[in-house]
Amino acid sequence: MIIIIKYLLFILLAVFSINAAIFSIASRRAVDPLVKGQKRSIMNVLMGAMLVDLALMAMFLFHGSTLGIVVEAIFIIIGLFNIFSGLRSNGYYNRIKSGSSANRS
Repeated sequence: MIIIIKYLLFILLAVFSINAAIFSIASRRAVDPLVKGQKRSIMNVLMGAMLVDLALMAMFLFHGSTLGIVVEAIFIIIGLFNIFSGLRSNGYYNRIKSGSSANRS
C-alpha cells in the first residue's frame, strides 16, 4: 500500500510541475494584465501543491531525523500558504473580470 502512495505522489509531483511550467510560460506570454495575473495565481496554487506533495514524499521516503521533520513541516506550511494566496488572487482576478465584463454591456 505504501508503494502505491509513493508512486501516486511521484505522479502528482510530475503533473504539478509540468502544469506549473505551462502556466508560468502562458502568464509570461499574456498581454492582458488580468489574464497574466489569473494565470500566475493558478501557477501559485500548483507550486504550493507541488511543495506539499514534495514534503509528503519526503515523509514516506525518509524516516526519523529531526531536521528532516522540520524541513518537511516548513515545506508544508509554505505550500499551504502558496495555495491559499493563489486561490485568493484567483478569486480577486475573477471578480475583476466579471465586474469589467458587466460594465461593458
